[in-house]
Order: sequence, then C-alpha cells, then structure tokens
Amino acid sequence: MTDAGKKVKQARKLRGLTQRELADHSGVSVSTIRKLEQGERPTARMETLHALARTLRLETMDLVAKPKEEGARAETHELWAPVRAELTRPPASAIDAPATPAGVSGVLRAAELLYSNHQFTELAAVLPGLLRDADTLSGDGRGVQVRVLQMAAGALTHTRQFDIAELVVRRSLANAQDRLEASASINTLTWLMIRQGQLDQALALATQWADDLEPRITRATTSELAAWGLLLLRASGAAVRNNQPEVAADMKRFARSAATAIGREVKVAHETVRTFGPTTVRMLTVEDALVKDQPDTALRLAAQMPLFTVRPSSSVRSRHGLDVANAYARLGRFTESFGKLSELQAASPQWFPNQTPARDTLRTIVEGRRTLTPEMRHMASTLQLAL
Repeated sequence: MTDAGKKVKQARKLRGLTQRELADHSGVSVSTIRKLEQGERPTARMETLHALARTLRLETMDLVAKPKEEGARAETHELWAPVRAELTRPPASAIDAPATPAGVSGVLRAAELLYSNHQFTELAAVLPGLLRDADTLSGDGRGVQVRVLQMAAGALTHTRQFDIAELVVRRSLANAQDRLEASASINTLTWLMIRQGQLDQALALATQWADDLEPRITRATTSELAAWGLLLLRASGAAVRNNQPEVAADMKRFARSAATAIGREVKVAHETVRTFGPTTVRMLTVEDALVKDQPDTALRLAAQMPLFTVRPSSSVRSRHGLDVANAYARLGRFTESFGKLSELQAASPQWFPNQTPARDTLRTIVEGRRTLTPEMRHMASTLQLAL
C-alpha cells in the first residue's frame, strides 16, 4: 500500500466511513478509492486528494505522496537543452567584450513579448545568448540580469522543468538589488512550489514575505501594493489547495484591499510580466471556487469580471480560461467546456500541452460523454491523455 492509500484508509476508518460512504461524501468514485487503498494507484490527482481530504477533515498535504505535476516531456528537454547548458556552465574566467545593460534590455523586451505570447519554442532559441550576455553585466546592469533570470525561471516552470527552474529562481533571488525585485523571485519560487505540490512550504514562504512587505496603505506606492498583493494571492492559492479555507479567505481579503487601493490593473517595474489589480484578484477567486468544488460560483464570478485598459498577464488569463472550461465540465456542460479548451489551444498552442488542468478537464469530458468527436480525440493525443 502506498503512503497516500494508507493515509486515506486510516483516516476513513477513523471517521467511521465505508469506501462507499467516502465516495458519496467526496464525489470521488469508489473504484478510485479502492485502487488507492489497495496500492493499485501510487497516488491520485491533486484535485482528487483535495476532495478526499476535505471529507476526511485533513489538510491536502497530509495525503500527498508525490508532486502534483509530472516533469517535462522528452521533446521539451531536447528543445531546452542549450538553455540548460548555458544555465549550468561554469562562469567565464575572462570577458573580451562584455554586453551593455542597454543592449541586453533591448533583447529582453523582445524575449518578454515571446514569453507573454507563450511562444516557448522561439524563446528557447533566444534565451542561451540572452543569458550569456546578461551574465557579463555588473553594477547598474545587475537589475537587468535579475529580470533575465526571472523570465527564464518562469518559462522553465511553465514547461515543467522544475529542477532547473528552482536553481535559476534562487539565483535571481540571490542577485536581487532590493526587496521589491526580490519579491518577484519569491513569487515565482512559491508558484513553482505549488506546481510541485509543496503547499506547506509555499504558504509559509509567501506568508513570511507578505508580512515583511506589508505596506501602510495610505502611504504605499503602487509598486509596494502590487508586490504585497501578489504575494498574498500566492499564499491564498497555496492555502485553499491545502484545505485551509479560513487562511485563504484572509489572504484574499487583504489582496483585494491592495487592489482596491490601486483601483485598476497595473504592470509595475519590478515584475517581468505579471500584473496586479482587481481583475487579477477576481480571476484567482474563480480558481479558488473550483478548488472548493463550487463550479456554479466560479462561472458566476467569471461573468462579473472587471475590465481595465491594462489586462492581467497572459498566463493569468489563460489559466482563468482553463478554470472556466473546468467549471463547465463539472456541471456537465461538455460542449461549452470543450469549446473553451479548443479556444485556449488555438490561442496558445505551445502553452496548452503543458497544462495539467487542461488534461484533467478533458478527462472529465471523456468520462461524461458516451462518444467522442474526432476533435476530442485529437486533443487527447495532444495532451497525451490515455483513453
């Protein structure tokens, strides 16, 4: 029996529940529970463990046996091999012609556009040279160097290259010139932890930094409010996934206060691509509703989204789209759910195959429909979903 299965079985017995009763209360199938307890499955999806933990009155991390997401595919490792080689090479002993901050900044702006548009294949081709040039910067160029490292860490996390992503984000944190710059690296690090299922660590780290950065709202700058608010959102995301709804609600309430104080969606200088404001807070509130198994609430919140001239980052918008698709699927509205997935795949074809929520939503559609369309089968192949 695996650790996860053993913990589920022990907790179920302590609660006085049969496998059927646990299934009825949690919404998880009896078959899944039986296979988990008998060791036929080493663990389960985070969504499944969350549902079981909620019924068993545990924190989700009490049941976690393995990280939430698998690592990168073989083709991703091959594509990004030059980037990984550049990031792990020894520092150059001598530099004949060091790059200039202005020159690196120009290339960085072009790379940030690729990142924002989820053009990871093109970004992987640009990054080795950009990282090499950024490594030669010193003095006034250190801030540019940190932004390059932060972007690289974000791209590696998006493509599930978690080991090298952590190395890079910690390097960016060590080189940060001030607290706001460091907060952007902490934001990426806590996101990386959440994607790996390290919810306790992510919550503790985001909370610590949010506490340290908490501004006096009446005197705070927009950048200070945004840094604080983004860390609070990370803490809330970790807490709600770890079955700590009260903690999550408090963090989200403070983040909403920061967004209200700013009054609009903003992009601040210390963040490479992230934005913060009322729309970002609302989009992540939709995600929280799904984690709490409230798809109807998620769709209602999604329909009331505030809009500003500055839009949330493409990653937040795309994840929000996955949340909407997931909510439709859970409510049995499979046509609308698949339509949303298709829209996201068309908009971000390089980002889409790396998304575990997309795979989970399609699995729900497959399980709920009697037959599949050719388009659904093609998407299942793209997402490597076993039918």
